[in-house]
Amino acid sequence: MLSYALRRLLAIIPVMVVVALVVFSLLYFSPGDPALVLAGETATPEEIARIREALGLDRPYLVRLTEWSLGILHGDFGDSIFFGRSVAELMAQRAMPTLWLSLLAMIFALVLALPLGIIAAWQVGRAPDRLAMGFAVVGYSLPVFVLGYLLIFAFSVWLGWLPVQGYKPPSDGLWPFLSHLILPALTLGVVYAALIARITRSAMLDVLRQDYMRTARAKGLGLWPMLLRHALKNAAIPIMTIVGIGFGSVISGVVVTETVFNIPGIGRLTVDAILRRDYPVIQGVVLVLSGVYVLINLVVDLSYGLFDPRIKY
Repeated sequence: MLSYALRRLLAIIPVMVVVALVVFSLLYFSPGDPALVLAGETATPEEIARIREALGLDRPYLVRLTEWSLGILHGDFGDSIFFGRSVAELMAQRAMPTLWLSLLAMIFALVLALPLGIIAAWQVGRAPDRLAMGFAVVGYSLPVFVLGYLLIFAFSVWLGWLPVQGYKPPSDGLWPFLSHLILPALTLGVVYAALIARITRSAMLDVLRQDYMRTARAKGLGLWPMLLRHALKNAAIPIMTIVGIGFGSVISGVVVTETVFNIPGIGRLTVDAILRRDYPVIQGVVLVLSGVYVLINLVVDLSYGLFDPRIKY
């Protein structure tokens, strides 16, 4: 397994090189001028030219790409055009709200999706199965921002149980911290849960139709030991695969969710950077999130051996 993990880690390098090249090139050749955003609409061409020169935006493509790439190799993502601070520092300050939101959303999704998928597979073709799959279809089809606003109206405006927007760190107390994250995490988790529930149902159906499961039922094995200890364990590999793939949904959904709920995380930083043409911030965030996504998929691949001893690396 160690040699396989090392090979996979080395394979990440060309992937990240391609990602960095594509991100830099798209932003370099995309329309819009950060200098114009900073100078304002009433600025003269001379003022805009001075800002472009001061920021290094007037230099050729290869020169800027080389400088940025060398900085990445030294852990330097450059400085934000708008904030005038290190991109790495900005991302570090915004990382914790995004990390807590993603973690809580994943917990919500797994707690909701696994029972739904298991029950739907056990009661296939019956009312519980139809209800669970109906939830999955609606949950996966409903846009994140629409679901977010519906939850805000129901639990914040109408019932008044939870705050509308904002974020409180854990140091401010457990309930203030959780109360500000429940709605955004639920918003993000429902979409993720819909995907996992569908795959769980499909994987569990394949396992429940196997001969050894019919033998277990014939021997009088209890329902829940049979479903959890035998069926779920053997269906874990496709479920783990979709968990890894679905993490991309969490990453992309964070951008919209943090904007709807005004959470000062990486997603909100990305939206602000796009609106202000803050290219170094966009490049740094996309590169880091791409690396996180690749590493999570590596962890998922390595976890297969824990569920199926036949898999050897």
